Amino acid sequence: MRTIHLALAIFFFFSCGVEAQQKDFNYIFEQGMSGYNCFRIPAIVKTKNGSLLAFAEARKKSCSDTGDIDLVMRRSTDKGKSWEKLIVIWNDGDNVCGNPAPVVEQESGNIFLLMTWNLGSDHERDIINGKSTNTRRVYVSQSSDDGLSWQQPKEITTTTKKPNWTWYATGPVHGIQMALNEEHKGRMIVPCDHIEAGTKHYYSHVIYSDDKGKTWQLGGTTPQHQVNECTIAELSNGDLILNMRNYDRDHKNRKISMSKDGGMTWSDLQSDPALIESICQGSMLNGSWKKKPFLLFANPSSQEARENMTLQMSLDDGKTWAKKYVVHSGPAAYSDIVMIDKKHIGIFYEGGVKSPYEGMAFEIISLTDMK
Repeated sequence: MRTIHLALAIFFFFSCGVEAQQKDFNYIFEQGMSGYNCFRIPAIVKTKNGSLLAFAEARKKSCSDTGDIDLVMRRSTDKGKSWEKLIVIWNDGDNVCGNPAPVVEQESGNIFLLMTWNLGSDHERDIINGKSTNTRRVYVSQSSDDGLSWQQPKEITTTTKKPNWTWYATGPVHGIQMALNEEHKGRMIVPCDHIEAGTKHYYSHVIYSDDKGKTWQLGGTTPQHQVNECTIAELSNGDLILNMRNYDRDHKNRKISMSKDGGMTWSDLQSDPALIESICQGSMLNGSWKKKPFLLFANPSSQEARENMTLQMSLDDGKTWAKKYVVHSGPAAYSDIVMIDKKHIGIFYEGGVKSPYEGMAFEIISLTDMK
């Protein structure tokens, strides 16, 4: 009888543990919300007014990368404690509107949202193989009222994509505006990736604007391939660092490249052995605390599966990673990071109990919790 009671107690403990874990997720977007089957691809920024804007792909019929996908947003004006209702920024019928990459122009306060589009009937493999009806196209939208309303997306493919590129993705993660490099101060930069026709090689690249978002141009591409989704930050000396998803299956860690000229050229790819991955997107953010610069990086820190969402901090421009905080040890995938105020970080990430794609959660972390 004692054995039966013990078994029941163990079952009850783990059942309650799972339920508690489910309730602990502060989901901004969750499966089934607003009639959407699935939400994926997080991106987040803080506006000049201090609001938080959280973006996602709202996938209508399934969690697939193909099909009817809208680009949506929710807004918080109380530092992430509560969120306003879902706003649909772009719905183009059965087509794919996705890869949100927001960036804030700090002088005007205007928010720019870089995105990609393709026919919902065109699969990624067909676009890569040149067998699709259409191709991936690049768009930008703008908000001048703190994210409450958005302009009709405008196509910028001709100035940001080469003719021999097939697949293309903006972000998916926030972009930056350079502030420390005197020569390129004010430049807005969005990390992107593409695939070449013929070779089918994967590369990371950037696009930029030097005229406060009026026009967008193609910047530099990494010298080597086997990398794609990337995240960017400005280092304490004004140089740029690009941190990339890596397809070298023999070395499952992130790839790094540097730029000294505002993203026009990039150094040879280097591995960062401290940042392990299972081939997934990651996010990065630079900031300062007690007048000391730091760099943050988040990803599912595992070489086996999309799990163990971990936030790490570097105090030496990414040379070493001295502090870390495990956000969620279970299933987790894509993420983005935002500074809420001088003492708190917000991480917006895909996570769940059985699958990373059960919802997109937001967690507030104190800088003092980084150990």
